[in-house]
Amino acid sequence: MKFKFFLLFLLLLKYAGLDAQTVQQVEVAPGVIKLNFGVADKFNPYNFCDQKPAVAAMKALPKGKLPFDIKDILISITDRGAVVEVPLKDDEQLYGFGLQVGSFNQRGLRKKPIVNDNPLNDLGYTHAPIPFYVSNKGYGILINTSRYTTFYCGSTNKLNNGAKALSESNGGNSVEELYKNKANANGSVTADIPGAKGVEVYVFEGPELLQVLQRYNLFSGGGALPAMWGLGVKYRVKADFTQQQVGKMAAYFRDNHMPCDVLGLEPKWQTTAYSCSYVWNPKYFPSPSQFIDTMKQRGFHINLWEHAFVNPASPLYEPLKTKAGNYLVWNGLVPDFADSSASNLFANYHKQTFVEKGISGFKMDECDNSNLAYGSATWSFPEHSSFPSGIDGEQMHQMFGVLYQKAVYNIYKQMNIRTLLDVRASNAFASSYPAALYSDTYDHDEYIRMVTNSGFSGLIWSPEVRESASIKDLMRRSQTAVLSAQTLYNSWYLTNPPWLQINVEKNNKNELLANDKQIEADVRTLLNLRMSLVPYLYNAFADYHFKGIPPFRALIVDYPNDKNVYNISNEYMIGQGLLAAPLTDKADERKVYLPEGVWYDFNTGQKYTGGKEYSITCNYTGLPLFVKEGTILPLAEPVEYITPSSKFEITCRVYGKTASTTLFEDDGVTFNYEKSTYNTVALNYINNKGMAKRSGNYKLKRYNIKGWQVIQ
Repeated sequence: MKFKFFLLFLLLLKYAGLDAQTVQQVEVAPGVIKLNFGVADKFNPYNFCDQKPAVAAMKALPKGKLPFDIKDILISITDRGAVVEVPLKDDEQLYGFGLQVGSFNQRGLRKKPIVNDNPLNDLGYTHAPIPFYVSNKGYGILINTSRYTTFYCGSTNKLNNGAKALSESNGGNSVEELYKNKANANGSVTADIPGAKGVEVYVFEGPELLQVLQRYNLFSGGGALPAMWGLGVKYRVKADFTQQQVGKMAAYFRDNHMPCDVLGLEPKWQTTAYSCSYVWNPKYFPSPSQFIDTMKQRGFHINLWEHAFVNPASPLYEPLKTKAGNYLVWNGLVPDFADSSASNLFANYHKQTFVEKGISGFKMDECDNSNLAYGSATWSFPEHSSFPSGIDGEQMHQMFGVLYQKAVYNIYKQMNIRTLLDVRASNAFASSYPAALYSDTYDHDEYIRMVTNSGFSGLIWSPEVRESASIKDLMRRSQTAVLSAQTLYNSWYLTNPPWLQINVEKNNKNELLANDKQIEADVRTLLNLRMSLVPYLYNAFADYHFKGIPPFRALIVDYPNDKNVYNISNEYMIGQGLLAAPLTDKADERKVYLPEGVWYDFNTGQKYTGGKEYSITCNYTGLPLFVKEGTILPLAEPVEYITPSSKFEITCRVYGKTASTTLFEDDGVTFNYEKSTYNTVALNYINNKGMAKRSGNYKLKRYNIKGWQVIQ
């Protein structure tokens, strides 16, 4: 009789849309708790992550405390799919969801992070649709799914039969307020995951927002540490340039002492590009090996444009034919990167054909789906596609970019060579991949916002410079590029560099500006400033790798209790001591809020008291940058390109009476740092005296501290 009642109870639970099992809870790393309910999808982001958590570094973080009882996270499974509800306090601020373009503070919004080649508005469409958000209350929530998921960020109110009706009607509100749901909706963040029969939820503890991000990055294997030359300057040449024309462009940079480390080749280097053959085009590049060697001798790394859709003319076509999706893209195969054998075939070909011949990196384009905002945008594979591994088209779209970069990155990792890739899509747990995201969108304000948003999700963002509407636009964009993870000029449709002629038609007719040499000199000044900052930036990326600290991050990360920074999306921290406040061509002056403490103008040394807003200006050859008191800024004499033997002559600029910092020193090109083959150079300024102390196992000295400059 009891057994029959139990079966009846299970049946009732089933028809109620519930499951008899309970939520399983386990701490999978220090400060990281995984909740599991139902049968989670096989093809989820963490299952594709090969990197092991940096447990020792995670243990060193202070213990976190959630602002709610973890048992109050509710998970349910219905015929529709999975629903996750996370408690939300009235004064919480929410950030993240990947590389968001149209929004910053996500509180009160409905976000649907879906990979899309042209992100727009505040829908959540993005090049990196990461189902991960963080709170200024000191925790983060990651829904480990590759399905299209909608997050209601405190934007809805559930029916509560025990609650009293509101005594006031909303009749006095404006129409705009009513449709923006100004009824103080709160209570929870709800994630709706259609089609899921179960779900895993990762909870990252703080105690502060910075430690949440550190835990996430360290759990993902530690942040990326790119090749040192990747922090120099990258220039992409015109799509139809021949080997000879690329050589002339290389000569231009060296003859005019314009810093440049990387030259990127665009589609015409291949025999076919849409889809790709991955075969050198003999008409444009008759002797590729000689070309690569010549460029290497002149200090240039070569980066190749491609995408992952395999043309019938490619040597990869037949081997991948049975390891691809059942739909074509531009008549090319879509490799099943969820299958390790397909990924290995793709990677091994690239290794033998390109990397072993000296190619330093790839630009991985078109891995971000066609534009979902338009019915006419249909170039990519459909969501109902099927793949031999069992992954479907929807999940493959979400994961395609990260699986693609993983396949290519592993080539370099196995060869003990570091790189910095370009990619158009990514996803969760990809912090360790040295791949800079880029976009075909070109709004400067959005590009700045994407720098601040990138730090919430373990991403590297590249606000590349193409053509510009004016000289002012060019210079402001160049300043932002210099103050980002990757300084990139993309001239894929320009014969000459954009600083010689901003008008596209005239540029391609070789009709240069009358004052082209002056503009060139101004750009050179900015690029030299970038090269001066390389030791500082390199140390910031070392902190990213070893400590999980995002090198570029929003002010809210460092100042989570300052209400003034809750919605500031056009300022960001770089490393431990720099605050960037980029300008656009819309104005020569802007408002800048400086958080608590004392700050100094990078260009003038002017001193500011924090906790206030100021109006600032910056000329075209300076940097809209502020330095925090207590910072030692190691400024190097600029070099035109970086090699493993490059030595940096450094002047330590000291801000305040006492200051300290470190420099990370290694060969800059291998993974030998994983075996502790590196130095830490401790810099201290105390009692009017500067001191540098080197410790570690790396035998060479990359940094020579030649002087100290004090700014008070």
